[in-house]
Amino acid sequence: MIAVVDYGLGNVRAFQNVYERLNLQVSIVSSRGDLMKADRIIVPGVGAFDDAMSRLERSGMRPALEECVLERRVPVLGVCVGMQMLGDTSEEGCLGGLGWVHGRVKRLPAGSPGPSMCVPHMGWDEVSTVREDGLFAGLTLGARFYFLHSYYFEAESEDSIIAVTKYGQDFACAIRAANVYGVQFHPEKSHAWGVRLLENFARVAG
Repeated sequence: MIAVVDYGLGNVRAFQNVYERLNLQVSIVSSRGDLMKADRIIVPGVGAFDDAMSRLERSGMRPALEECVLERRVPVLGVCVGMQMLGDTSEEGCLGGLGWVHGRVKRLPAGSPGPSMCVPHMGWDEVSTVREDGLFAGLTLGARFYFLHSYYFEAESEDSIIAVTKYGQDFACAIRAANVYGVQFHPEKSHAWGVRLLENFARVAG
Protein backbone atom coordinates (compact mmCIF):
# COMPACT_ATOMS: atom_id res chain seq x y z
CA MET A 1 0.00 0.00 0.00
CA ILE A 2 1.20 3.51 -0.89
CA ALA A 3 0.68 5.86 2.03
CA VAL A 4 0.33 9.60 1.39
CA VAL A 5 1.11 11.32 4.68
CA ASP A 6 -1.52 13.90 5.66
CA TYR A 7 -0.02 16.26 8.24
CA GLY A 8 -1.92 19.33 7.05
CA LEU A 9 0.21 20.37 4.04
CA GLY A 10 0.26 19.32 0.42
CA ASN A 11 -2.36 18.23 -2.08
CA VAL A 12 -2.78 14.70 -0.79
CA ARG A 13 -5.91 14.06 -2.88
CA ALA A 14 -3.99 14.68 -6.11
CA PHE A 15 -1.59 11.84 -5.29
CA GLN A 16 -4.49 9.61 -4.35
CA ASN A 17 -6.23 10.36 -7.65
CA VAL A 18 -3.13 9.47 -9.69
CA TYR A 19 -2.66 6.12 -7.99
CA GLU A 20 -6.34 5.25 -8.17
CA ARG A 21 -6.26 5.88 -11.94
CA LEU A 22 -3.27 3.52 -12.09
CA ASN A 23 -5.23 0.91 -10.12
CA LEU A 24 -2.60 0.89 -7.38
CA GLN A 25 -3.56 0.63 -3.72
CA VAL A 26 -3.20 4.00 -2.02
CA SER A 27 -4.36 5.52 1.25
CA ILE A 28 -4.17 8.96 2.85
CA VAL A 29 -2.82 8.36 6.35
CA SER A 30 -2.78 10.51 9.46
CA SER A 31 -2.01 7.97 12.20
CA ARG A 32 0.82 5.67 13.21
CA GLY A 33 -1.27 2.56 12.78
CA ASP A 34 -2.16 3.32 9.18
CA LEU A 35 1.37 4.42 8.35
CA MET A 36 2.86 1.15 9.58
CA LYS A 37 0.86 -0.76 6.94
CA ALA A 38 2.65 1.03 4.08
CA ASP A 39 5.23 -0.42 1.73
CA ARG A 40 5.72 2.99 0.03
CA ILE A 41 5.38 6.44 1.62
CA ILE A 42 4.91 9.90 0.08
CA VAL A 43 5.55 13.04 2.14
CA PRO A 44 4.10 16.04 0.26
CA GLY A 45 4.68 19.63 1.29
CA VAL A 46 4.03 23.26 0.40
CA GLY A 47 4.77 26.58 2.11
CA ALA A 48 7.49 27.33 4.63
CA PHE A 49 10.05 24.87 5.99
CA ASP A 50 9.55 25.55 9.71
CA ASP A 51 5.77 25.36 9.39
CA ALA A 52 6.06 22.01 7.61
CA MET A 53 8.42 20.57 10.23
CA SER A 54 6.23 21.87 13.07
CA ARG A 55 3.09 20.38 11.56
CA LEU A 56 4.80 17.02 11.10
CA GLU A 57 5.89 17.05 14.75
CA ARG A 58 2.39 18.00 15.93
CA SER A 59 0.87 15.23 13.84
CA GLY A 60 2.63 12.68 16.04
CA MET A 61 3.72 10.69 12.98
CA ARG A 62 7.43 11.54 12.94
CA PRO A 63 8.47 8.59 15.18
CA ALA A 64 6.46 6.18 13.01
CA LEU A 65 7.94 7.68 9.85
CA GLU A 66 11.45 7.23 11.22
CA GLU A 67 10.70 3.65 12.17
CA CYS A 68 9.35 2.89 8.70
CA VAL A 69 12.12 4.65 6.78
CA LEU A 70 15.21 4.13 8.93
CA GLU A 71 14.50 0.72 10.49
CA ARG A 72 12.13 -1.07 8.09
CA ARG A 73 13.71 0.63 5.02
CA VAL A 74 10.37 1.47 3.43
CA PRO A 75 10.91 3.62 0.29
CA VAL A 76 9.83 7.23 0.91
CA LEU A 77 9.38 10.11 -1.54
CA GLY A 78 9.49 13.71 -0.33
CA VAL A 79 7.84 16.21 -2.69
CA CYS A 80 8.63 19.96 -2.90
CA VAL A 81 8.97 21.11 0.74
CA GLY A 82 8.71 17.42 1.55
CA MET A 83 12.04 16.99 -0.26
CA GLN A 84 13.58 19.92 1.60
CA MET A 85 12.52 18.38 4.91
CA LEU A 86 14.72 15.38 4.14
CA GLY A 87 17.85 17.51 4.69
CA ASP A 88 19.64 18.79 7.77
CA THR A 89 18.90 22.54 7.82
CA SER A 90 17.22 25.31 5.81
CA GLU A 91 18.02 28.97 5.33
CA GLU A 92 14.27 29.55 5.41
CA GLY A 93 13.93 28.74 9.10
CA CYS A 94 15.63 27.71 12.31
CA LEU A 95 14.31 24.19 12.84
CA GLY A 96 16.29 21.12 11.89
CA GLY A 97 15.14 18.80 9.13
CA LEU A 98 14.78 15.05 9.21
CA GLY A 99 18.44 14.52 8.30
CA TRP A 100 17.76 11.49 6.09
CA VAL A 101 19.72 12.94 3.15
CA HIS A 102 22.61 15.12 4.25
CA GLY A 103 22.47 18.61 2.83
CA ARG A 104 21.08 22.09 3.42
CA VAL A 105 18.29 24.08 1.84
CA LYS A 106 19.28 27.43 0.33
CA ARG A 107 17.37 30.31 -1.23
CA LEU A 108 17.41 30.68 -5.00
CA PRO A 109 19.37 33.83 -5.92
CA ALA A 110 16.91 36.36 -7.40
CA GLY A 111 18.09 38.16 -10.53
CA SER A 112 21.08 35.89 -11.06
CA PRO A 113 22.40 35.75 -13.73
CA GLY A 114 19.85 38.26 -15.02
CA PRO A 115 16.75 40.22 -13.90
CA SER A 116 14.47 37.76 -15.71
CA MET A 117 15.25 35.07 -13.12
CA CYS A 118 12.38 35.66 -10.70
CA VAL A 119 11.89 34.03 -7.33
CA PRO A 120 9.84 31.98 -6.77
CA HIS A 121 10.71 29.66 -9.63
CA MET A 122 7.30 28.86 -11.04
CA GLY A 123 6.32 26.90 -14.13
CA TRP A 124 7.45 24.05 -16.34
CA ASP A 125 11.11 23.12 -16.73
CA GLU A 126 13.09 20.28 -18.23
CA VAL A 127 14.73 17.82 -15.87
CA SER A 128 18.06 16.18 -16.75
CA THR A 129 19.11 12.97 -15.05
CA VAL A 130 22.75 12.75 -13.96
CA ARG A 131 22.67 9.07 -13.05
CA GLU A 132 20.40 6.15 -13.77
CA ASP A 133 17.68 5.42 -11.26
CA GLY A 134 14.44 3.51 -11.44
CA LEU A 135 12.54 6.62 -10.35
CA PHE A 136 13.18 8.10 -13.81
CA ALA A 137 12.68 4.96 -15.90
CA GLY A 138 11.33 6.05 -19.28
CA LEU A 139 11.85 9.75 -18.41
CA THR A 140 15.42 10.34 -19.52
CA LEU A 141 14.71 12.47 -22.63
CA GLY A 142 12.73 15.73 -22.62
CA ALA A 143 10.81 15.15 -19.42
CA ARG A 144 9.29 18.37 -18.06
CA PHE A 145 7.84 18.94 -14.60
CA TYR A 146 5.99 21.72 -12.79
CA PHE A 147 7.94 23.73 -10.20
CA LEU A 148 6.89 26.25 -7.57
CA HIS A 149 9.60 27.05 -5.01
CA SER A 150 11.97 29.71 -3.69
CA TYR A 151 14.48 27.36 -2.06
CA TYR A 152 16.52 24.43 -3.34
CA PHE A 153 18.33 21.46 -1.83
CA GLU A 154 22.14 21.58 -1.81
CA ALA A 155 23.22 17.98 -1.30
CA GLU A 156 26.32 17.30 0.78
CA SER A 157 27.32 14.49 -1.59
CA GLU A 158 26.98 14.59 -5.37
CA ASP A 159 26.25 10.87 -5.16
CA SER A 160 22.84 11.81 -3.72
CA ILE A 161 21.81 13.72 -6.85
CA ILE A 162 19.67 11.91 -9.43
CA ALA A 163 18.58 14.84 -11.60
CA VAL A 164 19.10 18.57 -12.03
CA THR A 165 17.23 21.55 -13.44
CA LYS A 166 18.71 24.82 -14.66
CA TYR A 167 17.16 28.03 -13.34
CA GLY A 168 19.90 30.62 -13.37
CA GLN A 169 22.10 27.83 -12.05
CA ASP A 170 21.96 24.07 -11.97
CA PHE A 171 20.31 22.74 -8.83
CA ALA A 172 19.38 19.27 -7.65
CA CYS A 173 15.72 18.63 -8.38
CA ALA A 174 15.78 14.92 -7.49
CA ILE A 175 17.84 13.18 -4.82
CA ARG A 176 18.24 9.72 -3.37
CA ALA A 177 20.03 8.13 -0.45
CA ALA A 178 19.27 4.39 -0.21
CA ASN A 179 15.47 4.11 0.22
CA VAL A 180 14.94 7.88 0.61
CA TYR A 181 13.91 9.85 -2.50
CA GLY A 182 13.07 13.50 -2.99
CA VAL A 183 11.85 15.67 -5.87
CA GLN A 184 11.61 19.46 -5.84
CA PHE A 185 8.94 19.59 -8.53
CA HIS A 186 5.30 18.53 -8.26
CA PRO A 187 4.75 15.19 -10.05
CA GLU A 188 1.07 15.27 -9.09
CA LYS A 189 0.72 18.41 -11.28
CA SER A 190 3.03 17.31 -14.10
CA HIS A 191 0.67 15.40 -16.38
CA ALA A 192 2.00 12.26 -18.07
CA TRP A 193 5.60 12.78 -16.89
CA GLY A 194 4.48 13.06 -13.29
CA VAL A 195 2.19 10.05 -13.55
CA ARG A 196 5.08 7.98 -14.91
CA LEU A 197 7.38 9.08 -12.07
CA LEU A 198 4.78 8.24 -9.42
CA GLU A 199 4.18 4.86 -11.07
CA ASN A 200 7.94 4.27 -11.08
CA PHE A 201 8.10 5.07 -7.36
CA ALA A 202 5.41 2.48 -6.69
CA ARG A 203 7.66 -0.11 -8.31
CA VAL A 204 11.13 0.76 -7.00
CA ALA A 205 12.80 -1.95 -4.95
CA GLY A 206 12.32 -1.68 -1.23
